[in-house]
Amino acid sequence: MSEELSTPTSRVGQVLRPFRQALANLRFPLEVSGAGDAALTYQDVLNQLDDYVIPRYDSLEAPLLAVFGGSTGAGKSTLINSIVGEVVALASAIRPTTRRPLLLYNPADEGWFTDQRIFPNLARVTSHGPSDLGSTGQAGDELEVRGTDLVPRGIALLDSPDIDSVVVENRQLAAQFLAAADLWVFVTTAARYGDAIPWAMLDDAAERNVVVAIILNRVPAGTGAEVRADLDRLLAERGLEHAPLFMLSEQQLDAEGRVAADDVAPIRGWLEGLAADAAVRASVARQTLSGTVNALVSNGEYMLTSYDEQIAGVDSLRWDIYSAFEQALDNVARDVSDGTMLRGEVLARWQDVVGTGEWARKLEQGVSTIRDKISGFFRATVDTAPVEVAIEDNLHTLIMGEADQANARVKDAWSHGIASDLVASARENLRSTQERSEEAARLVREWQTDLISMIRAEGEGKRMTARALAFSVNAVGTALIIVVFASTGGLVGGEVAVAGGTAVVAQRVLEAVFGDDAVRRMAAQARDGLQERVAQFLAEDKNAWLTALDGLGVNHELRGEYANALSDLIDARHVDGRSL
Repeated sequence: MSEELSTPTSRVGQVLRPFRQALANLRFPLEVSGAGDAALTYQDVLNQLDDYVIPRYDSLEAPLLAVFGGSTGAGKSTLINSIVGEVVALASAIRPTTRRPLLLYNPADEGWFTDQRIFPNLARVTSHGPSDLGSTGQAGDELEVRGTDLVPRGIALLDSPDIDSVVVENRQLAAQFLAAADLWVFVTTAARYGDAIPWAMLDDAAERNVVVAIILNRVPAGTGAEVRADLDRLLAERGLEHAPLFMLSEQQLDAEGRVAADDVAPIRGWLEGLAADAAVRASVARQTLSGTVNALVSNGEYMLTSYDEQIAGVDSLRWDIYSAFEQALDNVARDVSDGTMLRGEVLARWQDVVGTGEWARKLEQGVSTIRDKISGFFRATVDTAPVEVAIEDNLHTLIMGEADQANARVKDAWSHGIASDLVASARENLRSTQERSEEAARLVREWQTDLISMIRAEGEGKRMTARALAFSVNAVGTALIIVVFASTGGLVGGEVAVAGGTAVVAQRVLEAVFGDDAVRRMAAQARDGLQERVAQFLAEDKNAWLTALDGLGVNHELRGEYANALSDLIDARHVDGRSL
């Protein structure tokens, strides 16, 4: 590196790659306000980091990149041919002419442009003349590179697609090239210099403090002074009054379609002057790079704000999930403990058991005698199977209904909000209705098995005989479930009567066998066990929605990493100052 171009190690250069990685980890998938603009800015910033900022910080001594840009039909390709003095770019009346962008460099600078140092996402196509420019080359995926002694060392010329091309990919690529330029050469015409799109690009150039030159082409005879005065005024309004302005009169092109050499000589001389002086090249690179970093920080702060909106959206969607499934769990807990489950078939079947027959008579005899006759009472054969079936059906229906309602609430919230595209992904992970039904039935059976085990353990503690338990355990288990269904607030006793007088029978049976405290404890344990199993059951569906949400890749951890990287970039910019 020459002495003129040498510079102390830049703090900004040291933090750019971590910043780029942190930015690349961000995603903007939700349809929040401004998400479309954020996604475009995001891609623009990544492209600019890859195409220009990082490689330029790595190689300040690299040749300048001068991008010729402008409106459709402004004559960019013709001017490049005229400036270098040979037909190197295809010029045509067919629009768009520049299907595949062309980068010209001096062969001595070949190493700077034939690899992927800049524009790493564009495949390199090496050519030797305009005949190589076929219609198959597309602006969006290829960059034609060509070495020629007609371009001075220290600078490369890029013939960019039209900034207002009818081809979307061409417009996007034109903007990408201009964002990666050390200097812009804007080509417009006397008839179109007032168009909005070119001035929007020039406004961006002024904001970034990019070195800009303006070529006003095809100026009709006798209008030059008037047009120049108006253009000077417009440039001054945008802070570009010092930008070089070259005017070319309307004229007949030569046999090879070029502008007269004398007319383009000032433009060529200006470019050669920049290329020949290392200090000037460094000054141009530093000026553009410094302004670009300032714009990068501004865009980086905008990206952080936009990502915060994505996080807020994800948090809102997460709340939809938790709210729906917490409500489902609460509804199950309420219906299980407030007497609701004793209605209908369960209550009818329980009344069949306790309201008539031998069991009711034995109960009246059993509770009126001393406790040591209780085991004899339970040896009576009691058919509680119909009650057990009714309980299973009611619980199954309740659990399935709440699960379906929870899934429906999340689906409706997402479908009418910012995540409509996410619903299909989430539902692919959900269990089928058949799978959900089978798991709900298994849950109920396993819960009932847990109750039997708890009763056996409690009975052993009370020294009930194995024979007594063998005959009575199902009846006792059914009675315990009735008590659970009739309990409110975790209490038992007189409140059981609220759920129906026949529930008192179950209460009396259990208290006669186990005592008041044990019944209270067993009922609470049974209720908690059911609630825990239902929570696990609902979590299967809840997690399907959460998995889809997490798959968006939007989270607070990535936000923190990016915020720290942005802060490092801002601090580094202050350390370096506004110049390199």
